[in-house]
Amino acid sequence: MTLDAKGSRMLDTLGIVEACFASSRARIKAARKLGTKSVLEWIIRRMTDCEQLDGVLVVTNDDPENRIIQELTPLDVPVFASRRPDVLGSLAAALEEYGCRSVVRMSAERPFVDPSLVDRLVCAARTELDCDYASYASRNGRPAVLSPIGVFAEWFRTDALRLAARKARAPEDRDNPTRYVCSHPERFRICLLPAPAAIDRDDVRLTVDIEEDWENALAIFEALGPEELDWQRIAHLLDHQPAMRRRMAALNRVYAPS
Repeated sequence: MTLDAKGSRMLDTLGIVEACFASSRARIKAARKLGTKSVLEWIIRRMTDCEQLDGVLVVTNDDPENRIIQELTPLDVPVFASRRPDVLGSLAAALEEYGCRSVVRMSAERPFVDPSLVDRLVCAARTELDCDYASYASRNGRPAVLSPIGVFAEWFRTDALRLAARKARAPEDRDNPTRYVCSHPERFRICLLPAPAAIDRDDVRLTVDIEEDWENALAIFEALGPEELDWQRIAHLLDHQPAMRRRMAALNRVYAPS
């Protein structure tokens, strides 16, 4: 569907690809190519493939260096450039322009986000009364979006994101909505689904944070092709790549999220 700002129709669930890049390194990563598409375009297309989203929006800020976001985004997907420098402020500003009841947020550094997992998450969140935040839970109980697995997204009720934007003060909270919401269970009702065990592993790393991650992403892409990148096929491929899994496990230990 066409997504228009200040439209008369209230959307149910809006997909947001968050690209509030604060460094040239992040912008370079977003512009790198997987096949014929940039990483950013690849993530956007994975989100537009989701059946439970009413539209997809790219959110960035008005840093002049982030003009590249507009160039990398397909013409059929709008870009909202916020005047706020932080992520929470930018998301809240976008939601003032694009009315919706809930949001699925995806970082612009996760090219293997899986549409089927996004759709499952949205359906589950809709069945939970008063749910403010929903995601998959890793085996350690933390939201899987905080892990380097890289196939998961997260769902927010719009009013919960707005409340977080009003209340969060610490810079690290304003740049990480997940951190703020999940550290305040007294304010937000958090609903976590168990992550699929076949992909929720210490020796899986599908984010593209460092150069070796990029090399692994290219190897997976070349082995499976652009049409076969669902999480099950990736997990099956990695089952037969013990050397790659061992190296991913080592990287996960070195770059463990805080």
